[in-house]
Amino acid sequence: MLAVIGLASATTAAWLTLNPPRPGDPVPNSAQVAQQQETQIFWVKNEGDTLILVPSTVRINTPATRPELFIQSRLERLLAGPANQDVTTGIPENTRVNWVEVKADGIHVDLSPEFTKGGGSASMQARLGQVLYTATASDPKAPVWISIGGEPLRVLGGEGLEVTQPMTRQNFQRAFALRIQ
Repeated sequence: MLAVIGLASATTAAWLTLNPPRPGDPVPNSAQVAQQQETQIFWVKNEGDTLILVPSTVRINTPATRPELFIQSRLERLLAGPANQDVTTGIPENTRVNWVEVKADGIHVDLSPEFTKGGGSASMQARLGQVLYTATASDPKAPVWISIGGEPLRVLGGEGLEVTQPMTRQNFQRAFALRIQ
């Protein structure tokens, strides 16, 4: 326990050394000190009749001690949409990440109902792939559980795209025709 407290104090001290507070600024505690990490966000690219998931490397600020916040930051970056015109997203506008939890059985992601709106089966596959691959960028073998407004996602969209829970990259590749770059 003392080692954890010492590490937290050292982290806070290092942050304050590199970012001295200005008069009136609140002083951050160790849980608020963020670090930048490189990670991948997955976009969609259309090549003829085929949709491809395309990774893009980005840097994200995240608290070092909370893996679920790092995953949530990645997903929020994904939901903000691509900056590059060469790629797109299958995720509907206004979709939000409600929460992310890392548990013993995998990564649990709860999204807003907008995630289920609009698009055909290719779009539905793309959005599932984007969330799955982005959530597992740090641990490609992790299972992912997706819920919408607290309810497990079983069927996506009006065309009834069946969603098996938990999803893994391996299961996704077997179930769907979406290629990964």
